[in-house]
Amino acid sequence: MNIDGLRAACKGEVFTAEDERFLDTIHGNLWNRLIPDRAPQAVVKALDEDDVIAAVRFARASGLKVVVRGGGHNWCQPTLRHGGILIDLANFTDIISIDTDNRRAIIQPIVSNRDIQKALNPLGLAFPTGHCPQVKASGYLLGGGMAWNPTVWGSGAESVEAIELVTARGELITASATENAEFFWAARGAGSGFFGIVTKYHLKLHPLPKAMHGSTYYYRLADAPAIGTWLGTLAPGISPAVELTQFIVQAPPELRGQVAAENGWLCMVTATVFEDTPDAAKTALQVLEPSPIPPMSSSFATPLTFEQLFDASGSFWPEGARSRVEATYSDHSPGELVQAILPLLPDAPSATSVFLLTIFCGPDVPAAQKDMAYSVSAKVYGGPWTMWWKAEDDEANTEWHRRITTTLRPYNTGYYIGETNTVEQPTNVPQAFTPEKWERLCALKRKHDPERVFFDYDDGFVDQ
Repeated sequence: MNIDGLRAACKGEVFTAEDERFLDTIHGNLWNRLIPDRAPQAVVKALDEDDVIAAVRFARASGLKVVVRGGGHNWCQPTLRHGGILIDLANFTDIISIDTDNRRAIIQPIVSNRDIQKALNPLGLAFPTGHCPQVKASGYLLGGGMAWNPTVWGSGAESVEAIELVTARGELITASATENAEFFWAARGAGSGFFGIVTKYHLKLHPLPKAMHGSTYYYRLADAPAIGTWLGTLAPGISPAVELTQFIVQAPPELRGQVAAENGWLCMVTATVFEDTPDAAKTALQVLEPSPIPPMSSSFATPLTFEQLFDASGSFWPEGARSRVEATYSDHSPGELVQAILPLLPDAPSATSVFLLTIFCGPDVPAAQKDMAYSVSAKVYGGPWTMWWKAEDDEANTEWHRRITTTLRPYNTGYYIGETNTVEQPTNVPQAFTPEKWERLCALKRKHDPERVFFDYDDGFVDQ
């Protein structure tokens, strides 16, 4: 590889293994600190679209593959491959424009969920961002976008109206439903297997709900299966404006003494509603009040902001942890899923781990298919987020995580491409799509990247 030629072609910094800052460049912004032993031949920290074009054209001319890094938050770290060129978009951090009258915005890919809402909410606007505050728009939207308020707003990708991207030929194009539509279809759901580099997202915005309220209930661990069964039965009749989640987590400080015999574990249920008035919000949440089992503690219809929602959800996924994640879709009762994993909880090596199930509400669940690659839908979504802090605990937590995912596998109907281990379990990839959409996605990749410039889902994980 003519590294001087690559450096001459790009305004941004270019790193190779000989550079002192190379390891920090490829590892520094990775969310998951369980870092694999894979490395590219070079990293281009692109300053602008011209750098992206130059890097892709250089790779294509040199017979090298390309992988793209957005925010580095993907749990299984598919941006680290053996060889090739890593194009890092960390400098693409701007909210380019917000059109309040027409409810439209244009952003670069490295804008976080929290920062999007922080810019929009004071203007009375919102976007269906993801739940984790630090996640950037790039990977989130490419994966389809598991959003707040999902049964009303839909996925994040459903509110993308156009993208600007660099193709495998090194050409900058715009794609939408009416222009370069095949790229647009694939970009909304293909995740790390997309055959292009998105440099701008054109977003459709939504009015900020005037009444965002949340209820929280804490139950004993032994009651979790019964509560899950009740919630699953209740969900079709709950307002679609309610986002309902059942957690197995460590107790908050005020309840730890009561659950010491369960090693601190308990069941937490949260219901967040996005409505126009406080009365409508309280009415939507009232259905959860007559619980069949009295909760240990509860709060009803507390007013919330997106900032508060991000603070709460972000607390479950602390920075700097070593992590394994396997979130799946299921049409089984949440009670069945919780019952299946309860026997494994006493052996959990880390109190940081979280098990959660989002239970989709309303009569139209699973959702109808949309005209984009993102495709799997079910009554329930979730699984284990296994998180710990020390390298010496890797083996114990990995084994426990494997036992949880093996136990749940018979209940699975599919995977979310952004929260499944596509590196170690590549067979999960096609299960993130309907068969028809997977076949189309593969055909489009062959058509628009015939020279295989971009790493595929399963390329570059084994050192040749």
